[in-house]
Amino acid sequence: MKYALRITHAQHRALQAHLFPGDGKEAVALLLCGRRAGSSRHVLLVRQIHPVPHERCKRRSADCVTWPTDVVDRVLPEAFAHDYAVVKVHSHVVDKHSFSPTDDTSDEVFFSSVSSLLDDELPHASLVMMPSGEIFGRVIMNGKIAEPISSVMVVGDDLVIWENLPAYGYGEFALRSEQAFGKGTIRILRGLSVAVVGCSGTGSFVTEHLARLGVGKLILVDPDRVEEKNLNRILNSGKKDAYLASFKVHTLAQAIARMGLDQQVLPMPVNLATAEAILAVANCDVVFGCMDGTEGRHILNRLASFYSLPYFDVGVRLDADGKGGISGISGAVHYLQPGLSSLFSRGVYSMNQVEAEGMRRTSPEIYRQQRGEGYLRGIVEDRPAVITVNGIFASLAVQELLARLHPYRNQSNRRYSYVGGNLAEMQIYAESEGESCLLLSPHVGRGDTKPILNLPGLS
Repeated sequence: MKYALRITHAQHRALQAHLFPGDGKEAVALLLCGRRAGSSRHVLLVRQIHPVPHERCKRRSADCVTWPTDVVDRVLPEAFAHDYAVVKVHSHVVDKHSFSPTDDTSDEVFFSSVSSLLDDELPHASLVMMPSGEIFGRVIMNGKIAEPISSVMVVGDDLVIWENLPAYGYGEFALRSEQAFGKGTIRILRGLSVAVVGCSGTGSFVTEHLARLGVGKLILVDPDRVEEKNLNRILNSGKKDAYLASFKVHTLAQAIARMGLDQQVLPMPVNLATAEAILAVANCDVVFGCMDGTEGRHILNRLASFYSLPYFDVGVRLDADGKGGISGISGAVHYLQPGLSSLFSRGVYSMNQVEAEGMRRTSPEIYRQQRGEGYLRGIVEDRPAVITVNGIFASLAVQELLARLHPYRNQSNRRYSYVGGNLAEMQIYAESEGESCLLLSPHVGRGDTKPILNLPGLS
């Protein structure tokens, strides 16, 4: 079992401000974390920060902090009610990248009490924050110190990842990527698990890029099969796939296997609106949404909030003039971070569109009837798609991931939360981060819930 922790940039900044108040003394805080309790990987998602007031600490010095454990009384009821993990985090003022014997004793005393009071067998954790802001930690099981946390990710304008993983040899295929983005970025990519939801026009390109960059694990989600009409835009597909009606995810998985770059691939020929797909995607580190529809995008944006995931959304629009020509070619890449704006708050879709698409999926007869009677408006069922346009915007989406793992721009990544392009006028433009989404921001870090994502229809 591997363990990971995700924290938003805003949470990390608030935690750092408390743990390093500028007086050169250690400090401590408690976190409540939601969970993605997978079978091979358990991810802790920071939900709440409860600082231990400096004045309540019995002792604070450059190498020690002691504090009244009754502070935990105010967090245990909520931890018990929601199966949240209790996480203790303290600062190391000196640059010491390890737990001390005093830390060991403190953790076992504190967490044996926590485990007893919660009466659970779930993992909790102890963390240390360094002066640089780096976080490392370990898992506590049944009050006993267990294994190290394998990775900690800060999800913000940049993606900061600290890993505790063995060294890996990448082979010659990675040499050119290393020259451009450095060995550190390539090492991080190898440790990442990335979900691609939607494996057709843009999704097949995104998958190709990620695989050849050396991403360690790819989860591909799409319920559709290859048809002959898809062959003009799905990378690595052919007439045989259309003849056999192969699932798109299987076609892409086979192409990755032929590359022979020693990667894990999990093809999932299911709709995102299933518990199986949602839980698999939530266990990843990064997600790409490559869907045309609004229901899937809304579910994915909600999932990214619940599980504190960085979410890259790519969309392409070609408007045919009905006379064999094109009246408009445009596309957009949205980068969405938990707790800030969403596709909904950016006006990409309305809830009426989401509800209509949900009806089309679950009650197609009623959908056709209401659409025919004019009750459902603004629903676009089909648009032309061309491989060249898909390739441009898919490449921009993957480049956004690289830009946040290895910031190379002359300006802050915050200015590039949205990158759009109008190929009719040959313009590429960007917009900065907007206001927080009131609909989704309250759910950051909730993790596994019953029902999943708090949506009864997905149970």
